Amino acid sequence: MQNRHKRKQQHELKRQNNKKSAETISNTKEEEPFPSHARPTPDECRAIRDSLLAFHGFPQEFARYRKQRPYLITLQDKEESSHLINNCDEKNDNGVKVEEEEEEEEEESVLDGLVKTVLSQNTTEVNSQRAFLNLKSAFPTWENVLAAESKFVENAIRCGGLAPTKAACIRNILSSLMEKKGRLCLEHLRDLSVAEIKAELSHFKGIGPKTVACVLMFNLQKDDFPVDTHVFEIAKAIGWVPPVADRNKSYLHLNHCIPKELKFDLNCLLYTHGKLCRKCTKKSGSQQRKETLHDSCPLLKYCDKLS
Repeated sequence: MQNRHKRKQQHELKRQNNKKSAETISNTKEEEPFPSHARPTPDECRAIRDSLLAFHGFPQEFARYRKQRPYLITLQDKEESSHLINNCDEKNDNGVKVEEEEEEEEEESVLDGLVKTVLSQNTTEVNSQRAFLNLKSAFPTWENVLAAESKFVENAIRCGGLAPTKAACIRNILSSLMEKKGRLCLEHLRDLSVAEIKAELSHFKGIGPKTVACVLMFNLQKDDFPVDTHVFEIAKAIGWVPPVADRNKSYLHLNHCIPKELKFDLNCLLYTHGKLCRKCTKKSGSQQRKETLHDSCPLLKYCDKLS
């Protein structure tokens, strides 16, 4: 009995030490890299959020995740912008009204969300979704994926590109989980602090800051702001980060400056806008662009301020 009590005390002490260590590492790594760069201001964030909502509508691909955040708008925002959110919830990114689904989708597990994010790297949304569906069809459980030969996992996700790399990453996550936790589940992350979550997920080989931030924002409902290529390009174009900023430092700076209640909507809208519009970043691309249907990009006036 005494031995069991002693082991319990040791386990609790170890958990507390790990928590302190994670917080120390997080605080060290996440200091504001550009303290003298005053942008974006809260007012700018709010104005761009509302401009992009009016221009695109809220992106339907993120609607299911938004429903898990019932209180996104602060009291001072409610009168001026809640009508935009409400009006856009039923529109796709072309402003076309869509019928509300009769049945609510089952909440996505944290592990499913992590694997989906891994599969989304360096490919299109359509291909990454197809790869995930193929994987779940071929292997109904994560235990099946872990037990399978790598070549079969690669075949299942090949349409998403980089199949050997992504298969190795997924299998490494699963094997590490089984070794450390004894089961293939990440739901325990819901009870941890952001610092602890980052520390745990970062231990997996191939999992970087953007992937961790996506899981935090979409699957754990934390107020985080992932910086992918689209968000990064726009942030540079409108002067929200200095010209010398890289993606990692942009992530730290934007998370420091953007109000928590605006992070989710603003991130989803900037990502969507970056895919559909090339005017504000002066990039060319083969994807159909939003400006072909509209006279101008709503962010151009912010870019003009830098000219």
